[in-house]
Amino acid sequence: MVQQGGRAPAAVEEVQAPVGLTSAQAAERLARGLGNDVPVRASRTVGQIVRANVFTRINAMVAVLFAVIAVIGPLQDGLFAMVIVFNALIGVVQELRAKKTLDELAIVNAARPRVLRDGVVAELAAQEVVLDDVLEFASGEQAVVDGVVVSSAGLEVDESLLTGEADPVHKRPGDAVMSGSFAVAGTGRFRATRVGRDSYAVRLAEEAAKFSLVRSELRSGVDRILKFITWMMFPVGALLIYSQLFLDAQVTDSVSAGGTVSGPLADALRGTVAALVSMIPEGLVLLISIAFAVGVVRLGRRRCLVQELPAIEGLARVDLVCTDKTGTLTEDGMRVAEVRLLGGAAEGERAEAADALAALAAADPQPNASMAAVAGSGGPAPDWPVTAVAPFSSARGWSGASFDTPRGERHWVLGAPDVLAEPGGPAAAEAERAGASGLRVLLLGRVGLRVDAEGAARAVEPVALVVLEQRVREDAADTLRYFERQDVAVKVVSGDNAASVGAVARGLGLERADAPVDARELPSEADRAEAFADEVERATVFGRVSPERKRAMVRSLRGRGHTVAMTGDGVNDVLALKDADIGVAMGSGSPAARSVAQIVLLDNRFATLPHVVAEGRRVIGNIERVANLFLTKTVYSMTMASIVSVMAVAYPFFPRHATLVNAVTFGIPSFFLALAPNNERARPGFVRRTLRLAVPAGLISGIAAMTTYLLVLDGASTPTLADRTAVVVTLCATTLWVLLLVAKPYVWWKVALVGAMVALLLTAMLTPVGQAFFALDVSEPAAITAALAVAGAAAALITAVRIVDDRFLDRGKD
Repeated sequence: MVQQGGRAPAAVEEVQAPVGLTSAQAAERLARGLGNDVPVRASRTVGQIVRANVFTRINAMVAVLFAVIAVIGPLQDGLFAMVIVFNALIGVVQELRAKKTLDELAIVNAARPRVLRDGVVAELAAQEVVLDDVLEFASGEQAVVDGVVVSSAGLEVDESLLTGEADPVHKRPGDAVMSGSFAVAGTGRFRATRVGRDSYAVRLAEEAAKFSLVRSELRSGVDRILKFITWMMFPVGALLIYSQLFLDAQVTDSVSAGGTVSGPLADALRGTVAALVSMIPEGLVLLISIAFAVGVVRLGRRRCLVQELPAIEGLARVDLVCTDKTGTLTEDGMRVAEVRLLGGAAEGERAEAADALAALAAADPQPNASMAAVAGSGGPAPDWPVTAVAPFSSARGWSGASFDTPRGERHWVLGAPDVLAEPGGPAAAEAERAGASGLRVLLLGRVGLRVDAEGAARAVEPVALVVLEQRVREDAADTLRYFERQDVAVKVVSGDNAASVGAVARGLGLERADAPVDARELPSEADRAEAFADEVERATVFGRVSPERKRAMVRSLRGRGHTVAMTGDGVNDVLALKDADIGVAMGSGSPAARSVAQIVLLDNRFATLPHVVAEGRRVIGNIERVANLFLTKTVYSMTMASIVSVMAVAYPFFPRHATLVNAVTFGIPSFFLALAPNNERARPGFVRRTLRLAVPAGLISGIAAMTTYLLVLDGASTPTLADRTAVVVTLCATTLWVLLLVAKPYVWWKVALVGAMVALLLTAMLTPVGQAFFALDVSEPAAITAALAVAGAAAALITAVRIVDDRFLDRGKD
């Protein structure tokens, strides 16, 4: 809704002339602990990072199992405990790297409030502000401390981040300013009354910038799986021990394998440990943390600050990008191409119009890009005292000032032609023609009332059009084509004239850009929500979009099932950035926009966004791929343990066998796969999709291993090392085939990776050192042949299940 004629305060309102602190006074308050002692970002300390990576549920389970092996031996069977060291070391190193990257970028992105010190306004770090400091506050800036207004020149403050109320609030001397709110119009000064942890800003910043993996579909899905596995380990372990204690013929084999403690209980514990170790997806949580941390570091190298880690997951799911025009598709800077007098204005008024433009620019202490272009286009401003001001706001769509000129008091306004000009009139038509070519057009007009009077802009006398040129970013077209190739829709949502926005979008080749929509003509989202949502989903280019409408459009698109990323840089984008799935702000944008966005592009390049989306897809796609591997291992371990328990036979593995199988089939390859390129857009249903492969693949692998075991055991009560080796061969061959299926699409390094794992396995099996260390025996060709035959049948069955499942998924997409 456009607010015309809203009352603005006089040029400057103040209780008394604001006097700032001296440097000595500020130092004294800082020494007394009255400073704004807040961290640049609420990242975890080194101690917290170490504790979080060492004291985990999985590490605790592995440590308990290792304690059992440490007592009964041999130590080779405790190799699996190395995962604790690797998990902790790699996790700590990667997270420290991510912390360093984030903290460095956060310093660049941190707000720099302007503080009155020693009678001079200076930019300081937020941590240098002290109690009773006087801070300047202008459009686009966010309050970093709580305070009380001491002077105001049309100051309007948006407190939506605190109250949820989107309407700006006029602030006059004596009114409170809450940290976390931001100015949307005018200027003012306020005195700090609450700083540091007493102010609201600290809680807001710590919640927004916390280095943590907060709840998301991925994290909650993994947590559910881990809880299920944890609870399943108790009955499976108890059943295994019970069944193994009925066996009495395992002692000789375990001692010959190098055991230090023998007997039914020791052998039962050894087999139970081997089964339970394989059930634990020990690398899954580690690889999730690594993938997120590496993603943060990679994006940091592109000058992209990830303020909330779950944003990386959200990026992978984005299927629609809403982008502003100015500062995103076009360059920030503009220049005045022409001041075009309108039909009703005499040529002699050109000089007066030029003086009025220069005076308006001089009267604006915080000019936006348009006013900065006006200021740089003309000569010196006339010496006209300012008697009233109406600062620019996105909601109002215009700014103005009243001057005491030699010819008497004059009142000038400058703003959007479709706001100030009579609809359908000559001035509006001329502005529409100019804007249709992609130019930005402002209307300069006279009004008969002081600009701070009620209804001042309702009867504007058009004088001239100010035509501004904007340069389209060189990389904008390539960026839009990337999104098109990736099946990500792009909508341009701008506050500018719809025809102008459409012209820019057409020049960039955006689909359906030839039919731009004026957002003011959209159905009401309150009364006709369905019609509003239909129109928002249909069209591609929108102009004259108010901040409230931007937010409503984002909400509507999300309600239609889209995962929406919103890009912007101005105060008018804050509400939409806050409500989008992913808010992306430009580094040169307003502090308010940067504070609510999950991602900040510090290099101000829209072309960075494809890299950001690609990184999100890589992280989440690879985590899902790795989860398939680890859960397959969990399922086949449960399957084998269940069959062993029911049949009351010796467990076919020693723990060292499980370590070998896990390392060469899933453990080592998963580290490489987790960091591989991956451009497939993530979809909802992570747990369901992962289990659809892991459960059948794990069941078939476990049954195949036990089939080989029963074939080579041939009724004997005690398995030999050759029997156990045959089971290792079957399980390795089957699960390496699962690895090949998961690793698609194939590239040379993936083939080389699988080949290296096969070579590592053969080295362990065929060399004397490997055979002695891992207790392997390949001296019986018949057992090895049977193992490979069973593995071949199992691989064929897993492939058939995968083909059927893929076709089912394809039908679901259609």
